[in-house]
Amino acid sequence: LEAAQLHGITVARVPEYSPHSVAEHAVALMLSLNRKIHRASARVREANFSLEGLMGFDLYGKTVGLIGTGKIGLCVAKIMAGFGCKVLAYDPVPNQQCIEAGATYVSLQDIYKNSDIISLHCPLTPQTHHLIDEQAIAMMKKGVMLINISRGAVIDTRAIIRGLKSGVIGSLGLDVYEEEENLFFRDLSSTVIHDDVFARLLTFPNVVITGHQAFFTHEALTEIANTTIANISAYEETGKALYPVTSERLV
Repeated sequence: LEAAQLHGITVARVPEYSPHSVAEHAVALMLSLNRKIHRASARVREANFSLEGLMGFDLYGKTVGLIGTGKIGLCVAKIMAGFGCKVLAYDPVPNQQCIEAGATYVSLQDIYKNSDIISLHCPLTPQTHHLIDEQAIAMMKKGVMLINISRGAVIDTRAIIRGLKSGVIGSLGLDVYEEEENLFFRDLSSTVIHDDVFARLLTFPNVVITGHQAFFTHEALTEIANTTIANISAYEETGKALYPVTSERLV
C-alpha cells in the first residue's frame, strides 16, 4: 500500500457485500452438526437408514454465544433469536441493534461458561489471535458446539483438537483455517495433504469443514461486482475511488 501511494496508484476495496450470506452459512453449520446431516446423508446413499448416533437437540431454549457483533454477528443474533435461543454477545463496542434483537452483552468468560453454542464473528487482530485457546476451552461447557466463519487464526487449532479429544468441544464447524492459504480454493483431491493438523481435524466425525465458502452466494458476488465497478466508475469520473484504501487505514 505504501508503494502504491508512492507511485500514485489507487487501491480500492469492497467493504461489505452480504452479511446475510456469511451469517446463514454459520447457522447451516450449526444445523448440520446438531442433526448430523453430513453423516445421515452419507448413510442414506449407502441404503443405511439406521438412526444410531444421529441424536441431536432442540435449538429452542439453548444459549448461543456470539463473539463479535458487527453486521454478520447481528444477522446471526436475529436468526438465533428466531429459533427461540437465548443470545449472549461479546464485543468491545456493543451494537444497539443487537440488543434490540434480544441479545445480552456479557464478558468473554460468561460466553465461555454459559453457551451451548459459540459462534465467532470477530476480525483477526493481535488481540483476537488464538482467542480460543487452551485457557478459553477449559472454561467452556462440556459438549459445546464451536463455529468459526471469521478468520482461521482466531482459534488455536491444536488446542481445538485437544478439546475435541477430551469431549469439551462436542462439535466443530469451520469455514476457515489458520493455514488455509495452502489448501483452500483449489482441487487437491488427487494429491496428499501435508498439513498434519488439518488432516487430524478431518478424522473427527463431529467436525464439519467447508472451504471458505460462507460468502459464496449469487447476491454476495453480485454486490462484489457492483461495488468493484462503482469504484472504477468513481475513479474515472472524479479521480477518487468510492472506497479507497491507504496505508494509514491499516495502522
